[in-house]
Amino acid sequence: MSDSAHPLPHLGALVLIGWGLSACTSVETRVHEPVPVAAPAPRPAPAPTFSGPVLTGDGTCTGPVPTTAAAIEPGIGECDLVRLKGKPPTDVLVGEGRSGREVQVLYTEPGAKELYFFVNNRLDRIVK
Repeated sequence: MSDSAHPLPHLGALVLIGWGLSACTSVETRVHEPVPVAAPAPRPAPAPTFSGPVLTGDGTCTGPVPTTAAAIEPGIGECDLVRLKGKPPTDVLVGEGRSGREVQVLYTEPGAKELYFFVNNRLDRIVK
């Protein structure tokens, strides 16, 4: 039989050649990925403000002790506590936290310990 009697073998070869040529002439288009842009850094929160003298690490006040507080209750200042207790604290820890200045004042009493937590020179809570 001649090749003209069975045209399919030639047709397959033509399809393969056409496909190969189309790959050479095609233009590839790519969608570019978006470039990530970093968000601007958040501005630091303004430093909390507080008034009045504060305790140092050795339990002394940085200025004259106010006489406004009459009782140990939330909201009084660090030096108010020392004045109301009538004696220096056993220990004082001064640091910076998320809310600003954080101070822990320990008083060791006969048979008990009292821990006073201050945030920005204001009594926040008491643990006895």
